[in-house]
Amino acid sequence: MKKDIHPKLNNVSFVDVSTGKKFLTKSTTGSKKVESLDGVDFQVLVRDVTMDSHPAYTGEKRFVDTAGRVEKFQSKFSRKR
Repeated sequence: MKKDIHPKLNNVSFVDVSTGKKFLTKSTTGSKKVESLDGVDFQVLVRDVTMDSHPAYTGEKRFVDTAGRVEKFQSKFSRKR
């Protein structure tokens, strides 16, 4: 393998703006803001949407009006006798 072609892997803390929850992981991205947690330095990256606040990940139910769609489909494709 070639030497020095891979990006450096950093300890990163992704912070959700809306919930304040922190996700500690490793990433090739970086930040100048550093935070020390349990003696380990993490680069802090602030995000607007993460899995903690996005509806697709949280399982939050959304109401979808299907009654109007079904009736429209039946009227459009029903056989006229």
